[in-house]
Amino acid sequence: MRRTNIYLDEEQTASLDLLAKQEGVSRAELIRRFVDRALAGANPTVNADVSAIEQSFGILVDLEAPERGPGERQRHLTRIWDRQR
Repeated sequence: MRRTNIYLDEEQTASLDLLAKQEGVSRAELIRRFVDRALAGANPTVNADVSAIEQSFGILVDLEAPERGPGERQRHLTRIWDRQR
């Protein structure tokens, strides 16, 4: 292992310390884990989201969707937009 120095602001340091305490590891170990994930391209949140999407494929096979004619999409979006105002 090689020693590396980095500069972090107070908020970053406090956040890292809190996460490290929650996980029961040192700040250095937490940073090493973050670096490993970044270098591996692993994003647990994205991977979990993609997995959920893949597992849901075909789940609504029996759902009857209403027919949409020309201009129906625009009318639908206009109704949504008008409700939010």
